[in-house]
Amino acid sequence: MNDILSHMAALRRPRLLIHAARFGLMEYRRNTHLPRHLGMGTLPRSGPALMRLMDMELILESQRTHRDAGYSVERHVEILIAMMGEARLLRASLSA
Repeated sequence: MNDILSHMAALRRPRLLIHAARFGLMEYRRNTHLPRHLGMGTLPRSGPALMRLMDMELILESQRTHRDAGYSVERHVEILIAMMGEARLLRASLSA
């Protein structure tokens, strides 16, 4: 799981996206937000959830860099918020 966290720390995204996600992180509620992104009834643990979110974010990043008409900044920020929230939970569980 440390590999996931190191990969997450190595991501380079525009400052504005990261600032918006950090601002929204205070309001992140796993039980409310994660099902909307993953579309699951039973929530996965933080590690698997983070891996799926990272895959989703990679698609959004590709859309952003290729100026895809279907790209949604709002969705990208929401996924980044969820990624940061799940990474925070994963770090807490690893240190416990």
